[in-house]
Amino acid sequence: MNFNYIKYFYFIGIGGIGMSSLARYFHRTGKIVHGHDKNRTFLTKELEKEGILINYYDSIEILPEWVTSNKCLIIYTPAIPSNHKQWTFLKKHAKNIKKRSQILAIITKNETCIAIGGTHGKTTTSILLCHILYVSGVSFTAFLGGISENYNSNIILNGKKFFLVEADEFDHSFLYLYPNIACITSLDQDHIDIYPKKEDLKKAYINFSNKIKKPYKKIFLCKEDIDIFLEKNAIYYSITEKESYYSNYLHVEENKWYFDFHTPEEIWKSLPLPIPGKHNLKNITAALAISDYLKIDRKKIRKALSSFRGIKRRYSIHYQSKNKIYIDDYAHHPTEINALIDTIRESFPNKVILGIFQPHLFSRTKFFEDSFAESLGKLDILILLDIYPAREFPIYGVNSERILEKVKISYEHKEVSSISKVLEKIGKKNFDIILTIGAGNIDTLIFSIKEFMHKRYG
Repeated sequence: MNFNYIKYFYFIGIGGIGMSSLARYFHRTGKIVHGHDKNRTFLTKELEKEGILINYYDSIEILPEWVTSNKCLIIYTPAIPSNHKQWTFLKKHAKNIKKRSQILAIITKNETCIAIGGTHGKTTTSILLCHILYVSGVSFTAFLGGISENYNSNIILNGKKFFLVEADEFDHSFLYLYPNIACITSLDQDHIDIYPKKEDLKKAYINFSNKIKKPYKKIFLCKEDIDIFLEKNAIYYSITEKESYYSNYLHVEENKWYFDFHTPEEIWKSLPLPIPGKHNLKNITAALAISDYLKIDRKKIRKALSSFRGIKRRYSIHYQSKNKIYIDDYAHHPTEINALIDTIRESFPNKVILGIFQPHLFSRTKFFEDSFAESLGKLDILILLDIYPAREFPIYGVNSERILEKVKISYEHKEVSSISKVLEKIGKKNFDIILTIGAGNIDTLIFSIKEFMHKRYG
């Protein structure tokens, strides 16, 4: 598809993190961009500030008149329900319709593409790599799966030598990509509606690895977390074994974390760890390995690590006083929740943690029911919200009460709550740290909890 002949773009589900980056891309290249989403969020408000028109009602009457013209491209997300009125109308009458992942593939197909995939860690890895490229003065464009705190955006337009993207396994989206350099950070089972068996996920990633092309034609794999065999083009990285690239000697100096990074030729001593946790050390090692492979100057990489400010909703500290802390995180898989709580326990020992968790998707909750219960049992106090359905319909018998019963926390310290009553409930709890966890609309609580903490604790 030649985008030169497309004047208008209409996004169904424009508020999604991947959809919004594409909307921003086309808007910044001079196209007319409109969209629809069911909720007005922080992200959609930002898009509106940038001049993108968004409607929030599922009505055909409010569609722009140009949506059915040859000069319009409809871009949709697979998360849109089949009975959506606008979507039903556009499927029947629009001339050009593509999935988000198809558009990303078209943009990058004839470019030098770096694709970061994996169940966990791909957003942290890609955003850190993006920051390294930017600080180092490399020409690149990045489509990110999170909001960079350094640039307050999920897209960076800084030239076209490289295109950096996240390889999303949901709905087999990443199989449209043909990257030159790829990375797989982890292979935990997730998206149970798409990959009912672990073998299904492995096969998809093997197919993804087979799409890597010249020049470069390299794939970086996390030694600890990848249990599939890939061809000789693989380069391994690790935080426990001496691979081509590995990090070790994680240590503290004057209350700051540092580590050593090993390349095939040398050791980079005492690099600053910009975000805490061993799981993040893996992601940072991946970004450093790719950076070194691209021959980026070590001094510039160190400078980028020192100036990296993180990612919104990834271990985001919103309030910190002498005695109280509020942290928000996007973790929505048991492995991610374990890593998050373990990191907090290590960083703030002997503190009472109140966790507020919103399960995401009925299928994921059902499949990981026991694992969620075990992970959440690491908290001291738990407020469990109702399941956020996203694109799914309810599954009979799958609910938050069922998980709560299995969580090994005393009954007086655990409960299920609606999102509207959370502030009322936390006001009655004794805690040192509040932790909001989840991928649904739990982020709508951030401002209110921050305000609560400031009013009560100064």
